[in-house]
Amino acid sequence: MKIISCIEPGKLEYRDVPKPVCLPGHSIIKIRRIGICGTDIHAFGGTQPYFSYPRVLGHELAAEFVEGDAEQLRKGDIVTVTPYQYCGSCIACRGGHTNCCQNMKVIGVHIDGGMAEFLMVPSHLLLPAAGLDPDRLALVEPFAIAAHAVRRAAALPGENVLVVGAGPIGLATMEMASIAGANVLAIDVNDNRLAWAKKIAGVKIVLNALDDHLEEQLREVTNGDMPAVVIDATGNRNAINNAFRYMAHAGRYVLVGLQKGTIEFSHPEFHKREGTLLSSRNATREDFDHVLENIRTGRISPDSYITHKIHFDDTVERFPSLIADAGIVKAMISLD
Repeated sequence: MKIISCIEPGKLEYRDVPKPVCLPGHSIIKIRRIGICGTDIHAFGGTQPYFSYPRVLGHELAAEFVEGDAEQLRKGDIVTVTPYQYCGSCIACRGGHTNCCQNMKVIGVHIDGGMAEFLMVPSHLLLPAAGLDPDRLALVEPFAIAAHAVRRAAALPGENVLVVGAGPIGLATMEMASIAGANVLAIDVNDNRLAWAKKIAGVKIVLNALDDHLEEQLREVTNGDMPAVVIDATGNRNAINNAFRYMAHAGRYVLVGLQKGTIEFSHPEFHKREGTLLSSRNATREDFDHVLENIRTGRISPDSYITHKIHFDDTVERFPSLIADAGIVKAMISLD
């Protein structure tokens, strides 16, 4: 079978490898769709933590069940994958926090992922499509990331929630915060992305982070309170450090974006707010189920994020120019 391997930063390559042989407790799936996400882009750029090369990327997946011992699945059924392989026995797993397992192996990050014709995964990680088409199904995972971040924030109806960064994860976080009943605000340095926040995520208040009067604007639109919740979806060091200033007293700051450097902030300013700092990593089955239900009921439409489609056979050639396209929201690789 054919795979796409990221040999080193900046270099993808097709390779022919044997088709996987199914092991007990596992299933073989035939990949149908692969969403390109920030993790893949950062891995290609050499800035992704927890990463080693060579690596087969891809963890936003829709696939066809081929064989294995997955309960209630038959050959030809369409599935998506929870890409977080957890041990089930560490302190996090014992507490139900399988998303931050001590021995975590994320498909496409720590182990080879779905940029392949076939993939073997633990059977319990498969989720049936329940009538969803492959394009939507492949984007359940990034929405689950967003759903988990909003759940970590414990966002309440009527609270002001500021999402910093209007990329795909940021947009999805805006939508999931709206579903939770929050008043959502968006910040980005790119006016095109802020336009996406309005058009795709339905955000009414968008602000450019480069504006000299940003904090004054935030105070004005929140009636002097500042946002009760700030969620960073940039992974940009400066953006993360700056956003500590945007948080209300008794507020919560949730880091979804990830960067390699050091976080720096004024301790007195953070302390006087009695602020809460949280990280949000991956997602749980509960988050996936929540997203699937909201897609089924039409409250979110992941396919509206897809701005670019390419075929698997064209991916190596087109990947560099594709991810550099300023008009991209989400690119989808098809193997059909």
